[in-house]
Amino acid sequence: MGRSLVTFASILPIRRPGSAAPSHRIGMPAPAVPVTFGAVARTVASVALNTSTEPIPAAGRSGNERAGPGAVVGGAIGFLSAAVSLGIGHLTAGFVGGTASPVIAVGSTAIDASPEWLKSYAIRTFGTNDKAVLVAGIGVVVAIVAIVVGVIALHRPRVGVVALIALGAVGAAAAVARPENGLGAAVPSIVAAVAGLVTFRWLRRVAGIGASATRAADPAGVAPSSFDRRRFLLAGAGAAGLAAVSGLAGRFLIRRAEANASRAAVRIPAPADVAPPPPAGADLRIPGLGPFITPNDVFYRVDTSLLVPSVTAEGWSLRIHGMVRDELSLDYAALLARPLMERDVTLTCVSNPVGGRYIGNARWIGAPLADLLREAGVDPGADQIVSRSIDGFTVGTPTSVVMDGRDAMLAVAMNGQPLPLEHGFPVRMIVPGLYGYVSATKWLVDIELTTFASYDAYWVRRGWAQQAPIKTESRIDLPKPGATVPAGPATVAGIAWAQHRGISRVEVSVDGAWQPARLAAQDTIDTWRQWVYDWDATPGQHTLAVRATDRTGATQTATPADPVPNGATGDHTISVTVTG
Repeated sequence: MGRSLVTFASILPIRRPGSAAPSHRIGMPAPAVPVTFGAVARTVASVALNTSTEPIPAAGRSGNERAGPGAVVGGAIGFLSAAVSLGIGHLTAGFVGGTASPVIAVGSTAIDASPEWLKSYAIRTFGTNDKAVLVAGIGVVVAIVAIVVGVIALHRPRVGVVALIALGAVGAAAAVARPENGLGAAVPSIVAAVAGLVTFRWLRRVAGIGASATRAADPAGVAPSSFDRRRFLLAGAGAAGLAAVSGLAGRFLIRRAEANASRAAVRIPAPADVAPPPPAGADLRIPGLGPFITPNDVFYRVDTSLLVPSVTAEGWSLRIHGMVRDELSLDYAALLARPLMERDVTLTCVSNPVGGRYIGNARWIGAPLADLLREAGVDPGADQIVSRSIDGFTVGTPTSVVMDGRDAMLAVAMNGQPLPLEHGFPVRMIVPGLYGYVSATKWLVDIELTTFASYDAYWVRRGWAQQAPIKTESRIDLPKPGATVPAGPATVAGIAWAQHRGISRVEVSVDGAWQPARLAAQDTIDTWRQWVYDWDATPGQHTLAVRATDRTGATQTATPADPVPNGATGDHTISVTVTG
């Protein structure tokens, strides 16, 4: 086969080795340089396989010249600029409002403009994932257009600038046109366009493209002598990281805003089974001693979620399956339509050390869990209820405990309000008498009936006990450890708990001598109980300790033990100084 010749003089100036630079005078084209297809192929292969930072000689160029960036680089610049633009726009919408996001606004507009047959087809084909498919489709179209524009903009940068401005304009118009938005909804798209333009210019500079001085010497607008592959890859990775992080952060903020709006719209029905008010003497109202009912904003929170899951009431559903006769599924409205009960229940975390603060008491409203399980028809061999959170966290609860008559519930309200997001909105599980890691699943979406032999829940796989009833414990809240108190009458006060057994006695030790404390009125056996001891304090160093006895007659274990594997034990002990 003969060797074909290609003339590149009309495409880019090429200097012969050792020759002077072409003059490019009008009417005097640069001399043609013959280049074979074989040479081009060898050069392309060398570029593709090269991993060093050494320059690659271009076809028809001397070895000390670098090959300029090609279509791949141009496409990457276009794609990354659009990605950063959309990511920053999504992040900005997290502060302005989710429907102002360029992607969401354009997607919503597309849905509204679609004919009914197309909407029906999407629902039939993709079900509840129809909107996710639409957003993914928009992303694919934007990516393809961005890559094509990036390649064109390699030699015509104005095309890239116009495309990014157009992307922002389309997003802004779609956002402002939404009936729930105002002019401020255009802000995310404007910020997105600016971010895209900045990224576009920066990546072109990194690739050695677009300097005016270079264009004067090179009609193609490419600076072939300044491209550094490694530098460009690092810059591209940085841009990709920025796009991903900003997009994910925006998604989190938007979902949280949606969940907050959903929670604000919820109206909890009056419970069919109303709890009586706590007895008048249940709260001793001693300054420095916490209230009998713990406010939502100071209620302890211990979970594995780095970011609080954001679930809307409208999108929530629960599946009950496994070893049951009839699988059940219900949404939030169906759960609220069931007869609800109201109960005061104290929750305790198994990680709570002796004297720790991982305990709180609240008034909960929820649907009885045992009733739902009876409707499902639990297999007699199913001794474990595995409940799952939306983030994948699992909890294993003994079936017998839930079905023994205690007030286990799927809670929807806490202290008269819909559950806070941090405490499991829309629905969490409450089982009195068990530590939280085996009972109190937040953001609940799934319940499976199974056996302890066949499945270990999250914390069990990490060395904690399969079953963990709350241990009888007590705590001194006043005075504080290491406090200095004046001689004379002094108040020693705190709380004691033994959920689902109740507290019958609390004793306080002053330097080893145990004396009975006065108990507050008991609300229910599922709540903590306050206590107080009137101490005639004498000058000097003193050691105070407390112990509780539950209604079965068992006194809390005095032997110290760490929380692992099933809860801490030991008498809470502090030292104080009495002056005077």
